[in-house]
Amino acid sequence: MAHQESDIKMKIVLAAKKLFAEHGYDATSVRQICEEAGANVALVSYYFGGKESVFHEIFNQFFPSHKLSGLFDIEDPVEGIRAIIAEIIRIRNQDPQMISLIQMEIIMASPRIDKIRALVFPAWERVRYLLEKGRNEGLFDFGSLDSTLMFVLGSIFFYKQRDFFEPLFTDPRPDMETLIQQTTTYVLNALGYQSKGE
Repeated sequence: MAHQESDIKMKIVLAAKKLFAEHGYDATSVRQICEEAGANVALVSYYFGGKESVFHEIFNQFFPSHKLSGLFDIEDPVEGIRAIIAEIIRIRNQDPQMISLIQMEIIMASPRIDKIRALVFPAWERVRYLLEKGRNEGLFDFGSLDSTLMFVLGSIFFYKQRDFFEPLFTDPRPDMETLIQQTTTYVLNALGYQSKGE
């Protein structure tokens, strides 16, 4: 019975994650979530207490805080930026629903934005720290730290949906490791980093 209960709870969470990513939190009803999950509509209240608690459970289950926090011990600015770019792109590719959900909440400036900030800001604060440290050590050359932080985050996290721009492209879609390499090269060049012997 406990296994069955756990299974239906996860189905509800996965259904909500999918629908919130596609349509947004406000445009998704509890009924739609339960239809997607194949669950009785009363089970959202029974297991979670309501739609907002399901939203929070998505982050409890799927936001990879442990993967990001493992990068925070890297003190070398270049290696730190490289590691964060690689990990964010891997997360983005492995769980695009989570990234879409976060981006939608940010765009909508939703009442749940503080939950998003609490989860993502440690990584963004680390990027800011590494950028400033790299500039102070003469590794990077850029003007405004605030603007540069936004440009870097735009490249690695707020990456636009490729499908929309597909008619403009002639190259084949890059695999994840190629995308990591291309993004890293782009960001480090934009930061004015002069690689030595690479």
